[in-house]
Amino acid sequence: MRSKVKCAIRFVVKVGTTTLTHPNGLTHFERMDKLAQVLSDLKNDGKEIVLVSSGAIGVGAAKLKWLERPRSVQGKQVAAAVGQSELMHLYSKFFAEFGHIVAQILLSSDVFESTILKQNVQNTFNTLLKEGVIPVVNANDPIATEELEGSKSMENDHLSALVAKVIHADLLILLSDIDGFYTDNPKKNSDAKLIETVTNLDDEMMKQGKGSSSTLGTGGMSTKLEAAQLVMIDGIDMVIAQGEDPKILYQIFKGENVGTWFKGAN
Repeated sequence: MRSKVKCAIRFVVKVGTTTLTHPNGLTHFERMDKLAQVLSDLKNDGKEIVLVSSGAIGVGAAKLKWLERPRSVQGKQVAAAVGQSELMHLYSKFFAEFGHIVAQILLSSDVFESTILKQNVQNTFNTLLKEGVIPVVNANDPIATEELEGSKSMENDHLSALVAKVIHADLLILLSDIDGFYTDNPKKNSDAKLIETVTNLDDEMMKQGKGSSSTLGTGGMSTKLEAAQLVMIDGIDMVIAQGEDPKILYQIFKGENVGTWFKGAN
């Protein structure tokens, strides 16, 4: 059933704040290191990779020694500005250990609304991938405040879907703090069942999307389902999987039934 996933060459992987940080909000260095190792290994195997990384606000707040995630837009902007440079420093360090170069790309919604800007960013991605560079993408939160003000237009699940469409990816992978898409919230309902395959994302399924239980991240299941809608219509597959151990990416590319597979339209 997942032979299409096994054959994917160009893919986007999105990691959330809860994947990159400990429950106390501090950076999870071991997990970032493992993520860099696995992605580097997949790249050595011929994959073309774009990494969409959340975590700038959480990492920035921790570096500023704030006790909790900021609530004001201005506070989030400050934390994002501090955290983004820290994130890129860490990604550059970890990927360099495995012989790979990363590049930072910060995006805002106007990029996807302008034909010229969209073409420019598409050219940049294609050239970076051709040169063997791994682009690391995030929303430009210090400047463009759509996500900070509660808009879903540049939330990173949504952003990763837009990036997947722009680069004509074969696959989008969302690594989350949940195993996949369930019939109900498994943290509240022990009878909730994992849905392994979705070929038709109908209105009833969309209603099942619940908000995130995390105090660190901004996304929830509803934003992931909306991302699936965006990419499936373009024939791009999507997988939601648990990001606690980045080695799950190996299982995904072996076609194993982990997480939830959203099959793109033929």
